[in-house]
Amino acid sequence: MEIGIFSVSDVTPDPTTGIEPTENDRIRGIVEIAKHAEEVGLDVVALGEHHNPPFFSSSPTTTLAWIGAQTERIKLSTATTLITTDDPVKIAEDFAMLQHLANGRVDIMLGRGNTGPVYPWFGKDIREGLNLAVENYALLHRLWREDVVDWEGKFRTPLQGFTSTPRPLDGVPPFVWHGSIRSPEIAEQAAYYGNGFFHNNIFWPMRHTKQMVQLYRRRFEYHGHGRADQAIVGLGGQFFMRKNSQDAVREFRPYFDVAPVYGHGPSMEDFTAQTPLTVGSPQQVLERYLGMVDDVGYYQRQLFLVDHAGLPTKTVLEQLDLLGEILPDLRAGYAAARTSDDIPETAPQHPRVLATPTDQEPVHA
Repeated sequence: MEIGIFSVSDVTPDPTTGIEPTENDRIRGIVEIAKHAEEVGLDVVALGEHHNPPFFSSSPTTTLAWIGAQTERIKLSTATTLITTDDPVKIAEDFAMLQHLANGRVDIMLGRGNTGPVYPWFGKDIREGLNLAVENYALLHRLWREDVVDWEGKFRTPLQGFTSTPRPLDGVPPFVWHGSIRSPEIAEQAAYYGNGFFHNNIFWPMRHTKQMVQLYRRRFEYHGHGRADQAIVGLGGQFFMRKNSQDAVREFRPYFDVAPVYGHGPSMEDFTAQTPLTVGSPQQVLERYLGMVDDVGYYQRQLFLVDHAGLPTKTVLEQLDLLGEILPDLRAGYAAARTSDDIPETAPQHPRVLATPTDQEPVHA
């Protein structure tokens, strides 16, 4: 399994000090966080895409390229690429370019985002959100697999004899995850293409996550890509750890109360009881997340949200250190849940990544 982190890229004042980081502080902070994630042994760093305050990540491929130039092993991904409002031609070009720069350690997660006004900002109609997701990915899929594309659809100008450049590295497109919290149509889209399905898993109870993953697995098998237990699944998650669980609860509470993604709602106790958010000791986090396989089966990627709600970069780095301490036990526990050798251990990797064993000299971006 790949274990990593993702960021929603919020710029939020620290509620304990009143200090609000600048956009520059957060942008440079996420680079430091990504580099430390590699140092503690994590596999993936993923950035969301937003085009409005209080978020900074309007161009995740730019940030990921900068991270890639300063790291050697960690996979570069997005937590959301807005397939509904971004031009699929530009997505094809940007991620193929990132592939070349990072020597293949790139994949992409497509989603619709959670900001309604982004649709008119980019000339789209939110009422067509699902149709945009379906049509735009159909074009992106072809752009990465056909050297010359003739295409006509509903939502963008036609293409005649078009070649997306650069071509995917070694002719291998980046692996695609389709991310959704609540839309069965997106689970179906992932299953139809044999791509990965990623459930954000930070807002909803596990019974909902289980239903979405089971739907995707059934449809993956129906479309002939393999058995249901061979489908490629990823989950989000969230924790705040201290050695002593009472210290974690006391320290995280003011951040929880103002978090842009869920603040000013349920109490922290209610939220942790009803969702995968875990605030406590490393052992509590370990046990909670190893238990996810009881609901969804073995899955290929676990990403954690760690840098939000005004948490200082120093605190985030400490959280990564604690995650690094339980990482061997996490890996061992997940590996034990893989009941068959023909169940993919991870999502498909680019051949160049597979050709660079971790015990050899790493390939520099």
